[in-house]
Amino acid sequence: MPEALWSGPASRDINTWAGLPFAMLFLEWEARYPQEWTQHAKAWGTKQSLIRQLATANHDGQVRTKLVELVDLAVQRPYRCKDREYVRVARAVDGGELRGRLHRAYRSENPWAQLHAGYVLWLLDHPEVPNTRHVWRTWLSDTHTS
Repeated sequence: MPEALWSGPASRDINTWAGLPFAMLFLEWEARYPQEWTQHAKAWGTKQSLIRQLATANHDGQVRTKLVELVDLAVQRPYRCKDREYVRVARAVDGGELRGRLHRAYRSENPWAQLHAGYVLWLLDHPEVPNTRHVWRTWLSDTHTS
């Protein structure tokens, strides 16, 4: 890892790719153990590419559940490189389970989770708005001046 993931799925359907379980494990490893991941497997481009591929597919229940969990893990921690890409996943798996987790994070005592979850929820409610640094800064400024 991550070299095993660089080839990616042969077809456009990531759901049929034999490497999908490894891709999910790679992202979960980065989310749960960021220091170890950075030391042993740091590959920001691979992380970004996998997240983008996973955000464009229709997933079965098990993969969808894991993606909801990954979005939740990402909003619970301080921002890491390419975490903004998880908004794509959030938009792809939007639903009651994800929004419930995001609302819990938003109401938590964790200031990172409050900010990240609030932003993701706002973007889910405004799908026409792109997820850019400018949008993040504007949202953050509007949130703290209101």
